[in-house]
Amino acid sequence: MADENKFEQAKGNVKETFGNVTDNKDLENEGKEDKTSGKAKEFVENAKDKANDAIDKFKK
Repeated sequence: MADENKFEQAKGNVKETFGNVTDNKDLENEGKEDKTSGKAKEFVENAKDKANDAIDKFKK
């Protein structure tokens, strides 16, 4: 899942850059949204992993 989030961020970066170079604001904004979405998903996934680790420590 982490790889998918990194891919989404990279894809967004490419779209944003290409949109900027071609003066395509729609593509640029779509790229920004993809990057933000990927970062948010990565953040949630990391928080979930940390919470599960904490729960596992209390179980022992």
